[in-house]
Amino acid sequence: MIKKLAVAVLCTTLGTTLYARDDISKSQGFIGLELGYATVQGDVGGFYPGIIERDYEGSDIEYGIRLGAQKEDWRSTLSFNYFDSVEDGAAQNYEKYLASFDYFVLNGNESALKPYIGVNVGYINYESNDNIDMSGFIYGAQAGIVFSAAENIDIDLMYRYSLSNATQDDRDASLDHVGSIVFGVNYIF
Repeated sequence: MIKKLAVAVLCTTLGTTLYARDDISKSQGFIGLELGYATVQGDVGGFYPGIIERDYEGSDIEYGIRLGAQKEDWRSTLSFNYFDSVEDGAAQNYEKYLASFDYFVLNGNESALKPYIGVNVGYINYESNDNIDMSGFIYGAQAGIVFSAAENIDIDLMYRYSLSNATQDDRDASLDHVGSIVFGVNYIF
């Protein structure tokens, strides 16, 4: 199922890129920073004294950078995010690489506020102090709003939810999902 979804996303991305080749040359580029509050959740199976299976969850600040292109009705972004949490003595962190595509819902709108919905796909590497080190595919959806603060500055507030297939077989561990509330600032060039 995951492989079929990955192939479908790749084909859609390539097809859209070929179809929109002329539009991309007329788009605006941007570079930005992200700061968010993220929650990561998964489970660790196996035998632990008094526990058959245990879930792990951590919440903390996530930060990152983004690079992308946008037009009046769409935006595509490449981003890198880093998360590092120590909660109740459990340390965990991840590096997440995402490609996302957003569609501005009210694209004919001359307003400074532009709501959007979008999809994301990428790769995540998760580690914890429980000797868990796993990597895998990540995919999901996002929704938010962009505010044009100045001619070349956009402020972005979004919620991003991504599922993962990352597993570590020798520990019977898996990463389930990552949810983030993200604040971003983009410089448009």
